[in-house]
Amino acid sequence: MSKKIRVLVADDQTLVRTGFRVILEAAGDIEVVAEADTGNEAIRQAQLVEPDVILMDIRMPELDGLSATEEILRHPDPPTIVVLTTFDQNEYIYRALRVGAAGFLLKDAPSTRLIAAVRAAATGDSLIEPSIIQRLVERFVEPAQPKGLPEELTSLTERELDVLRLIARGLSNAEIAAELVVAETTVKTHVARILAKLGVRDRVQAVVVAYETGCVTRNPRG
Repeated sequence: MSKKIRVLVADDQTLVRTGFRVILEAAGDIEVVAEADTGNEAIRQAQLVEPDVILMDIRMPELDGLSATEEILRHPDPPTIVVLTTFDQNEYIYRALRVGAAGFLLKDAPSTRLIAAVRAAATGDSLIEPSIIQRLVERFVEPAQPKGLPEELTSLTERELDVLRLIARGLSNAEIAAELVVAETTVKTHVARILAKLGVRDRVQAVVVAYETGCVTRNPRG
């Protein structure tokens, strides 16, 4: 039997934590090993139980989820953190990208999306709601109109640029593979090379580069 994905759920609402636990543990390959109702408790539990993935709410008492995320990611070999957000929290999303969150999930997302996000995070992939990306870009990224390929992207091949644009649309590795009609392992190789060439930690930060350089415009299919 394969090892279960160990998850810490950090949210100040008991019903939310309970609901997430029920949904995730029903998947069979996921185990909720701890819960936290404050940012400080999330930090403590992360050190205590060493989860693979943390679902981190933004607004929590004592210490907010983004400050907790930043602190947890300072430690060696940290877990992957997926930020839980709602549509009224746009102002926090860009900061979450910068501190190192590896994905975003709407708190009212379908159960299948929640499970997919945890599985993706556990394998080094990430799942970002396309609607969140679009709202992020509209709020925080100035539309760039580069003349030719921006310097940051000159080392990428044409196929890597294609993959980067699909990452920026919020597609997972499996979805990119289907779009390009290639194997998922091929996509993983492209993603790894893109991150290395751009000098970014994860694919979420690659999304920021894609929009800031104008590689992707505010129209996600542009």
